[in-house]
Amino acid sequence: MHRKPSGWRRLTAALAIALPVVLAAGCATANNTPAGDGDNSQLTLKIGSSQPETQPNFYCGMKLLKERIEAQDLGLTLDLFPNSQLGPDAERYASVQAGDIDIDLQGGSAMSTAFPKIGVLDAAYAFNDIDHFFKWVDSNGQEFFAEFNAATGTTIVDAWYFGMRTFTATAPIRKPEDLAGLKIRFPNTPQFLANAEALGASAVAIALEELYLALQQGIAHGQENPVVATHAQKYDEVLKVASLTNHQVGTHYVVVSNKTLDKMSQPQKDALFKAIKDIRAENRKCVDDETEKVLDGWRGDSSHTVVEADQIDLEAFISKAEAYFNNHFKDADLALYQSIRASA
Repeated sequence: MHRKPSGWRRLTAALAIALPVVLAAGCATANNTPAGDGDNSQLTLKIGSSQPETQPNFYCGMKLLKERIEAQDLGLTLDLFPNSQLGPDAERYASVQAGDIDIDLQGGSAMSTAFPKIGVLDAAYAFNDIDHFFKWVDSNGQEFFAEFNAATGTTIVDAWYFGMRTFTATAPIRKPEDLAGLKIRFPNTPQFLANAEALGASAVAIALEELYLALQQGIAHGQENPVVATHAQKYDEVLKVASLTNHQVGTHYVVVSNKTLDKMSQPQKDALFKAIKDIRAENRKCVDDETEKVLDGWRGDSSHTVVEADQIDLEAFISKAEAYFNNHFKDADLALYQSIRASA
């Protein structure tokens, strides 16, 4: 059951099977009746994200989606708002539910206030690697996301890879005991804070927009994020030690407001869903390529230290996390967590 998470170079090409969600056939939910005449009305859709333009999920995700949708002349224009221009994650997701934002890139933990069970997918070491994640989603996504869609008034179309979350800090982290005495910034959501406990970290909850200054001032001794995010946000200017614990599969769900879908014709919805799903594999390769580029830069810089995955006691981290979550989760959440681990 305990397989070590794959290293970056072992990540393979993304599975080609599209995520089956409740809207895949007919693009309809309980709150969304497809247009019957097929006419394409002129619509401008707002798509938001916390990612800056320098991060792969913008230029190999949001930007690609805009280009491909607008090229089809279906009456759709996509306006892009990266870098938290429309507010932090929780505020943006509430706006998606209200229909004020049409599409957003969201992590599961940020949406768990509306649908708590989705936070389980963000549990540390729940998934071994991105292959395990996409395999589980493609096998189990239809029922899981149908439940999410019905409960939230929003629709997850697919997930785009964000990168494996790792630690960057002022000291190397090779085993759980190395986290003792280090204040590590985790996002301020119940699941991320539970991850900190599961791994043995002392968490400080700091807003993403305030993190760089907090690291400079020593309020936090480290943070955890995918390599591409750490570099794009320039945290590596302050933190010089990267430990590739790969403790969480980072993904962004592409979530659409059902109120937006109500306005769209069937051809518009079909094109949007297809483009989002088609981008999954390209986005993943883009993240992998950028991750290796950043890591090679750190490895070649004498001021940086990279603690490779094979230098880390991953079994100790995995065992510690599993023991924690088997006690932390209850009822349906525990059953979901255990089913994910059993599928590894």
